[in-house]
Amino acid sequence: MDKRSFLKSAGLLGLGSIIDPGRLTRLIESVAEIPSAELAENEDFWKQIRAGYLLNPDYINLENGYYCFLPQQTLESFIKHVREINYQGSWYMRTVQFENKKAMAAKLAALAGCPADELILTRNTTESLDIIISGFDWKQGDEAVMAEQDYPSMLNMFKQVAARYGVINKVISVPNHPGSDEEIVNLYADAITEKTRLLMVCHMINITGQILPVRAICDMAHSRGVQVMVDGAHAFGHFRFTIPELDCDYYGSSLHKWLSVPLGSGILYVKKVNISKIWPLIASGESNPDNILRLNQIGTHPAHTDLTVSEAIDFYNMLGAERKETRFRFLQHYWSGKVRNMPHIILNTPADPQRSCAIANVGVKGITPGELGDILFKKYRIYCAPVDGAGVHGCRITPNVYTSLEELDVLVKALTELG
Repeated sequence: MDKRSFLKSAGLLGLGSIIDPGRLTRLIESVAEIPSAELAENEDFWKQIRAGYLLNPDYINLENGYYCFLPQQTLESFIKHVREINYQGSWYMRTVQFENKKAMAAKLAALAGCPADELILTRNTTESLDIIISGFDWKQGDEAVMAEQDYPSMLNMFKQVAARYGVINKVISVPNHPGSDEEIVNLYADAITEKTRLLMVCHMINITGQILPVRAICDMAHSRGVQVMVDGAHAFGHFRFTIPELDCDYYGSSLHKWLSVPLGSGILYVKKVNISKIWPLIASGESNPDNILRLNQIGTHPAHTDLTVSEAIDFYNMLGAERKETRFRFLQHYWSGKVRNMPHIILNTPADPQRSCAIANVGVKGITPGELGDILFKKYRIYCAPVDGAGVHGCRITPNVYTSLEELDVLVKALTELG
């Protein structure tokens, strides 16, 4: 399709919000034959996607890593579910709630490429992985391996099991610019001893956006008799993969990040053979030790969030996983490529496109991350997340599908002027 035909087709959507899925469907169908790499640079298309979001005009949001805004059509579905459950009340909560939650987990499992009986819905990555860390049958002197760049909530749970059970935590540091996958794998391998029982690794390091060679780490750890737990908080819905291809033992993610589910939604994957080995965080009364639902007792919770998982997956599939991932890489390299070689700039994210996606971290020499974040917000109206620790000193920049090149140009201008 040439640009004139595309604009004519896109113009059918008007300037209003894309709430009707049928209208979005027609937009996606109009670009079905355009390669994702070409479409990633087509601002006419992405402006139409942006029109489906209600965005605050007071600042440029480059902090989607904590929570991604919902597109309006998903938000409207969420509100509909809130109204419906409020209308049904206790009848809903005592009857169809459980089958609906099971159906949502099955739809997520299909997206993750794993069996439905190996995945449950949780509230976030912290809950998911803390279920595993706290539920492991630890013995005094057991060892666990992790990195200082891992998320603090999980590191804190490991500290708690160390204090409670006498577990020894071996903490490595992942370089911001590794020379090869082997360098990273060897760092983890060198920390393993005959007492090591669990290794935690980030699929994507949250503070830098670096994608780690998870499968190679799993293969290495399994050859040494060590189980692997993967923190996929920023990976699921961000770039394409399936959980089985990683061959990890446990995987957790937050759906309110890159899949754009409402706040308070996550997943936990447990390989079938490991389900019976984990103590539940909250006892469920489930008598079958191999039933993953025994790990899923969280009490009364906002069931309308669970229901909205379906519409969020539908939006993700409609937009297309490849289109989204390709656009993400284009956006990140659009701005980072313009500043990476400036003498006053520090990029804490690898340049290799396969080692990162949407997320990158940038610092300015002589300016602390807190000061940089303050300047970007007050002077340039850019909101981002300062990071100052674990070998990373800069601001995390996380655009999303609605982010425009004009907004990233403001970031480039700001970083250039700070030299």
